[in-house]
Amino acid sequence: MIDTPPVKAARWGLWDVLITLGGALVLGVAAALILDALSAPLAIQVLVGGMAPWLALAGWPLFITSVRGNGPRMDLSLSLSWRDAGSGLVGGVIAIIAAVVVALATAAIFGEFNSAAGDVGVELKALGDYWLLIAFGLMIAVGAPIAEELAFRGLFFAALRKHGVGPVLSVVITAVAFALFHLEPARLGVLVTIGLVLGIVRLRTGSLGASMVAHGVVNAPAAVILVIGLPGVAP
Repeated sequence: MIDTPPVKAARWGLWDVLITLGGALVLGVAAALILDALSAPLAIQVLVGGMAPWLALAGWPLFITSVRGNGPRMDLSLSLSWRDAGSGLVGGVIAIIAAVVVALATAAIFGEFNSAAGDVGVELKALGDYWLLIAFGLMIAVGAPIAEELAFRGLFFAALRKHGVGPVLSVVITAVAFALFHLEPARLGVLVTIGLVLGIVRLRTGSLGASMVAHGVVNAPAAVILVIGLPGVAP
């Protein structure tokens, strides 16, 4: 008979969410300033500067739940079954459809707009380095969903629930925080919509892995457009 280790009282909370999000912003700004001061090539600025915030977004939730809790698998529901993956796929498609509707409504009111990643992609495409575009595409479709979900639907969602916030309100709060964190006012409605769907996927499946899959599905079209390019289409 294998002994199951006792469940510990998790000694992490909303302060760790502040460390995660604040740390990501600080790392992002610091990396940008340092790379600019060093006159680093655009490729280095994008890849290093883009991944620097992940040290906090992904690193702190994994670290703090491991040393002051029961680990990310238990505390953050970091698991993924085939059923969860299927739910994530469906949720991602729903999020795309909902985001397109909101984007069209936003464009009709305020005019056309691109994402920040799309603007960076245009600059990278001008360099003519196909492998660099692929690396940036993977950052968008794989890296960002993992890091951001660990922070928002992982640590933030779990911390709210741990402090007695209801499940629906936790979904809403994390969706709004997710949207504001991107610092893209023109896409605020789109990002809140996506965040709500990702939160619902996380809530209904009980799996952070499912929301990671859904997030990856949402980001995948933009990554593909950046890499292969589609005439007249901007991510």
